[in-house]
Amino acid sequence: MGRVVYCANEFVPEEKARIGLFDRGFLFGDAAYEVTAVLGGRMIDNDLHLARFARSLTELSIPLPMPLDRIVEIQRELIARNNLMEGAVYLQVSRGEADREFLYAADLTPTFVAFTQAKALRDTKAQRNGVAVDIAPDPRWARRDIKTAMLLGQVMAKREARARGFDDVWFVENGTVTEGASSTAFIIPDDRRIVTRANSHATLPGCTRRALMRLCEAQGLVVEERSFSLAEAQSAVEAFQTSASSFVTPVVRIGETLLGGGEPGPLTRKLQAYYLDAAGIREAMTL
Repeated sequence: MGRVVYCANEFVPEEKARIGLFDRGFLFGDAAYEVTAVLGGRMIDNDLHLARFARSLTELSIPLPMPLDRIVEIQRELIARNNLMEGAVYLQVSRGEADREFLYAADLTPTFVAFTQAKALRDTKAQRNGVAVDIAPDPRWARRDIKTAMLLGQVMAKREARARGFDDVWFVENGTVTEGASSTAFIIPDDRRIVTRANSHATLPGCTRRALMRLCEAQGLVVEERSFSLAEAQSAVEAFQTSASSFVTPVVRIGETLLGGGEPGPLTRKLQAYYLDAAGIREAMTL
């Protein structure tokens, strides 16, 4: 039996799921989405993801299609029906269907879809060895704090980075690093402070970022929220990035500059361990 998804208010086989031609998510990217990691059949930081999902929809003036408690029930049912032990649950809400016009009626019914993706999240090569990130001008719109389905800039940047031999890409704007194409960027200068940009319209408020910062506070580690330049990033002692599907991933090269001799640094390793312990999954890792 194939994957079961949630579409048109019911659980259906993926091959039977349909979205209308005139859905604004398809025509305009007029939609918000969210992704929650699943490990051992359990969702990780889901409360943070759902809070961000609700905020994104509010910023777009799209109503929640149902209460958050019902969305949690759907997530859990999808995990159970698909016997998902490791991977992610994806949610998306578009403004709804209407003939193609930039302006829209206030009474559209939102389109809600959800599905699971099975994928390896633990003990990946990137988590063990670190990644090399390319540098690119930030191509995105100004409201990056809203997790919209408009991801073409990220798609193009990631593809170009891969073609250039990099694993991922960090964006730069006005001389400072904004964030990764699908992650939050962190650096560790030689004073051992953990530095990341403060939340603003320029960056997505990362859920894994927030969870890790709570852990840093509990461990007595100093996190400094401020902008940093590309030059400062390339002169850092260590660097890493966070996301829901990759947790804490060491960055060992930024552009053509190696960090730490190309090996993940000791503080980054500690942060990985803190996050995995909090998620209850460290025993499955070989870091």
